[in-house]
Amino acid sequence: MKATTTQSYRKSLSALFIFLFMACLLFAPKVFAGTTTLSYANFPPAPTFPCVQMERWKKEVEKRTNGMVRINTYPGGTLLGAKDMIDGVISGQADIGNLCMAYQPGRFTLTNAMSLPLNIPNAKTGSLVLWDLYKKYRPKAFSKVKVLTMFTTAPTNIMSKKPVRNLADIKGFDLRASGGAAQILKAWGANQVGMPMSATPEALQKGVVQGLFSSLEVMKDFKFAETCKYVTMTDTVVYPFAVVMNLDRFNALPKEVQKVMEDMGEEQAEWTGTYMDNHVKESIIWSKHENNVEFINLSAREKSIWDEKLNPITRDWIENANKKGFPAKAIVKDINLMIQKRADR
Repeated sequence: MKATTTQSYRKSLSALFIFLFMACLLFAPKVFAGTTTLSYANFPPAPTFPCVQMERWKKEVEKRTNGMVRINTYPGGTLLGAKDMIDGVISGQADIGNLCMAYQPGRFTLTNAMSLPLNIPNAKTGSLVLWDLYKKYRPKAFSKVKVLTMFTTAPTNIMSKKPVRNLADIKGFDLRASGGAAQILKAWGANQVGMPMSATPEALQKGVVQGLFSSLEVMKDFKFAETCKYVTMTDTVVYPFAVVMNLDRFNALPKEVQKVMEDMGEEQAEWTGTYMDNHVKESIIWSKHENNVEFINLSAREKSIWDEKLNPITRDWIENANKKGFPAKAIVKDINLMIQKRADR
């Protein structure tokens, strides 16, 4: 009788273990089943704003997918360089990549219209307008990737070793800049020198360039305030960026994960623009207080002279874009209307 009771107990215990094991399998969190790991390449150093937005996006996607997606980030060109970004994503060297379209002006004609002197007031407005522009026109340049979000820098200004207070002061100046900024500097009489931002500190020290033409967060992020003791406020153009994903990798994701990424497109654009604008304010305060940088504001009359010299740039872009088959006048008109709409938000 005792043996029978023992056998019965052991059978019950075994049944209980089997039940509990099956329950664990059935109710296991999604994070342990079907987790996808993605690589995200970026070209500037980790502290810069394109990488800050990358880390924020990574964190939000992982949280909102309940761990179904894990993202490994690679800042500083450790996986793909700036000019290799979109082709590297298309070929699968990275699943996701962040690119600056100004580095390839001929390839991204439509979205680089954002770099025309159209008086975009700040990065938040610029980022939302760029996103609106992409959604309306869906340019062929992005047909082989999934576009996850877009954003822009804040407006560009002149950072230099010597003060620039008028057009006579800038004549012959060698300034680091990229993309459409070359035309702007030429119109003002300066010389554009193309190079990666990461190479600019050494170029300044060696005298290869006398300054740079960019948005002002770099005064702090790259410590340019230690070398460039003068900033001339021109608030001209913005640089457009895009975050793209390998199309096959995106299509292979579960639908609920795809929806999370798609729903974050505009949100991430606005978040990045807002972060950028706030970071520029911090950089200006830091440059003034910690490095005694002088910020030069052009008089209204002087600014109008500078702006007038930029008018032919938009006319030339319209002419060249028309030749490539783009509805150039409509694009510029749309950007101006979108600026008005988004600046009122």
